[in-house]
Amino acid sequence: MRTEGFLPADLHVHTNHSDSPTRVRDALKLAARQGIGLAITDHNQISGVLEAERLKTGVPVVPGIEISAGDGPHILLYFFSISDLTEFYRRYVERNKQTSPYIGIRLNTEEILAAREGYPCVAAEAHPCGYAFLNRGVGRCIATGCTQEDIFSRLDALEVICGGMARAHNLRAAALARRHDLGRTGGTDSHLLHELGGVVTCARAGTVEEFLEAILGRRTVVIGQEKHFFAKAVMGAAVLPQHLPYTAPILRARAEQHLPAIRRRFRLW
Repeated sequence: MRTEGFLPADLHVHTNHSDSPTRVRDALKLAARQGIGLAITDHNQISGVLEAERLKTGVPVVPGIEISAGDGPHILLYFFSISDLTEFYRRYVERNKQTSPYIGIRLNTEEILAAREGYPCVAAEAHPCGYAFLNRGVGRCIATGCTQEDIFSRLDALEVICGGMARAHNLRAAALARRHDLGRTGGTDSHLLHELGGVVTCARAGTVEEFLEAILGRRTVVIGQEKHFFAKAVMGAAVLPQHLPYTAPILRARAEQHLPAIRRRFRLW
């Protein structure tokens, strides 16, 4: 792929700056061996990206973040510059965090997408059709009446292959991207080092800036496959200790996210 002028990059990678045991240095070493770039997209956090920038390994690093919206969806933002990512984080994410670093911040999906319009960046929705019992995708939120379908007009791309999702969920995400003429991205949603590179987004690009322009221009190809059930179970067991100290606020946040759907059902009855 590199010989043909493509830059492949795993656009959904977590590190020990959020709920993964993977060190940034190790992720960069593996990406270098694989000949790929990556986006460090820690939950509501950018310190992993800043560490990668300081290390200056030569691996193409897309400045990114995965923001957990207050109403449920996870928004992947990819910035053209570290300075813009840092400013956005400090103005909109850091000051709106709640007790747990992994639950939704005090901004909903529409507010996050409105805030990002002041910055050169790419807004993609992570696993848009996944998590049947959680509002972690716009597809789920639309189905439950928590979000209106016009939210797609505020996005640049959808994650059409997420390594942590089922094949059926990813196929539905790809269909949504076609229906709404959105760009396509993909990533492993890796929390364990060996998962890195299992899904890559490919574009004819020589720089990170050209790569992001290719997403905006609908000129990407996504290659990879989903993790099997055992691999997902291993990953879940590995990240569980990071979430356990925040069990109460996480459960409270989940309940609040489902209130609109519950109220809607009672009105229908």
